[in-house]
Amino acid sequence: MNMHWLDWIVVATLFVIVVSMAAHTRKYTRSVADFLAAGRSAGRYLITVSEGAAAVGAITVVAWYEKFYAAGFTAQWWEIPVLAVGFYIALSGWIIYRFRQTRAMTMAQFFEMRYSRNFRVFAGILAYLAGIVNFGIFPAVGARFFIYFCGLPESVAVCGVSLSTFVLVMIFLLGVSLIFTFMGGQIAVIVTDFVQGMFCLVACLIIFVVLSRQFSWEQIAEALAMAPPDASLVNPMHTSGIDGFDAWYFIIATFGAVYMTMAWQGASGYNCSARTPHEAKMGKILGKWREIVQGMLILFMPICAYTFLHHPDFADRVASVQQTLGSIDSSQIQKQMTVPVALAAILPTGIMGALCAVMLAAFISTHDTYLHSWGSIFIQDVVLPFRKKPFSPKQHLMLLRLSTCGVAVFIFCFSLFFKQTEYILMFFAITGAIYLGGAGSVIVGGLYWRRGTTGAAWAAMIVGSVLAVGVNVVQQIDEKLMPHLVNDCLGLNIQVDGQRMFAFAMVAAIVTYVLVSLTSKRPEVNMDRILHRGLYAVEEDKRRGADNAAFGLRSLRMGRDFSRWDRVIHVTFIVWVSAWTATFLIGTAYGLLVDVSTSRWLTFWKYYMLASFVMGAITVVWLLIGGLRDLKDMFRQLGAADRDDSDDGIVHGNETCG
Repeated sequence: MNMHWLDWIVVATLFVIVVSMAAHTRKYTRSVADFLAAGRSAGRYLITVSEGAAAVGAITVVAWYEKFYAAGFTAQWWEIPVLAVGFYIALSGWIIYRFRQTRAMTMAQFFEMRYSRNFRVFAGILAYLAGIVNFGIFPAVGARFFIYFCGLPESVAVCGVSLSTFVLVMIFLLGVSLIFTFMGGQIAVIVTDFVQGMFCLVACLIIFVVLSRQFSWEQIAEALAMAPPDASLVNPMHTSGIDGFDAWYFIIATFGAVYMTMAWQGASGYNCSARTPHEAKMGKILGKWREIVQGMLILFMPICAYTFLHHPDFADRVASVQQTLGSIDSSQIQKQMTVPVALAAILPTGIMGALCAVMLAAFISTHDTYLHSWGSIFIQDVVLPFRKKPFSPKQHLMLLRLSTCGVAVFIFCFSLFFKQTEYILMFFAITGAIYLGGAGSVIVGGLYWRRGTTGAAWAAMIVGSVLAVGVNVVQQIDEKLMPHLVNDCLGLNIQVDGQRMFAFAMVAAIVTYVLVSLTSKRPEVNMDRILHRGLYAVEEDKRRGADNAAFGLRSLRMGRDFSRWDRVIHVTFIVWVSAWTATFLIGTAYGLLVDVSTSRWLTFWKYYMLASFVMGAITVVWLLIGGLRDLKDMFRQLGAADRDDSDDGIVHGNETCG
């Protein structure tokens, strides 16, 4: 057992606080809209922290550990354009503003409004199946982290019967996440995710300080310099030998950041929970800032783990880590658990508990959000469209809860039996492509192009999903078969992995959507009706003033709904992102022309990490103050609001263009 009793107290304290907050939300969940969209009552800071916690689950942290341990600082360099594009997307309100204007509660509900009811059902089924398969390995990865990090035994005896610790940990963690979702739906998810998200940010700052005192920069530099010349962990221009996480991985991710905006429905409840479209947009802007800060802080952990395992100063302490990793049969699971096992040998008492609590919070925040989202999508987008008579609010809420329970049972079974053969992020890419490959073109075309047709939506979604399913089937038959089919049979010589197959699916879907739309003879869609603009405006959304119809660079302009503080945030972030974009472009061009020394790159990364800590400290205080204010406002609004039972996700005849 690696955990001291003080560590367990830290974990238990956070757990009790979160459970208490979840219980408090029960009295506010009195309608379907409350369960699905938190009564559309969340402010920007609450969304920023909560959605961020939901997005960064235990499996995400382990996936980042894998990536940064394999690629070091170079992965962070190539992520700069990904983050910059994400910021520009948030600043412009790309997708999120227009989706919130539709007042849809799920993306498939928008598909019915824009295309047809049959397409809504098809897209809902596809999103649901892709989502729960993608979600399927979450419990397994999270459970393994706690087992190896905490040093838990492989089995425990209960009433004389030996039970697998792996199974028991999964049951406990999934059970807690399920209870939170049952208690208050999206309201409970937002509130508990906020508490857990703030704790994670504070804990990451503390862990950063502790690790910086245990490892000198000289030791880090010497350890990273031991990497092979073509697999540098410092110089991003020398990464051709890095497995998977090379420059092409991030180029595809940059394109995907634009194409897939809001397409993935794992946190669909957050897409419709904002008080207004403007609050939704500002939440995305602030969320990108939080994402950068959190990523910077987490980056330091695998860097220190690599230093610990490779620098001769720590050779006498590495044997126990190697022994633990050697006991793991699967080579892929060994890669997943390398950083957690190393951190367990590094962190002192108290800080061990803090990281364990962070991962517990990350596990619960992602699982309750995903359970809520996929359970809701099944009822709203697969079951509900077939109903001729609406459910009563009580029946509707019961079905949503039962569906959520069904998702939990599926992912538990999937985690028990699925054989993982790729990096977590590669698994995400190819399973996500089952839905995302075609969904991006359908969403962008539906919100921004009057000519987009229902036939084009069907064609693009089918093309993207068929390609992704085919790759998944081949991978499960033989992980070496797909590279053989692509390279040997087609006469090519390229690296073949989930990310590259995902790129192929996206491009094929875009071409299909455009060609089918252009060859169709259908009248253009009335976008004002879809987006509730002009004659179709909703007074509740209209109160704050803006009707953002701008597109392209014009969408970066600030409208009437921007307060003075909003304008400061907007301009500051544009300047910040522009500066980093320029740094990346100039640095990459210079690095390709001149072989910059490792020592100069290390100097850059040293000050980068220092800036990360300063930004993190400021961000934590800022988000805490704003989040607590939004939390108070949300409870006040929910307490005083009149519920509309007809606001349940059903699309009526006058709301559809299909």
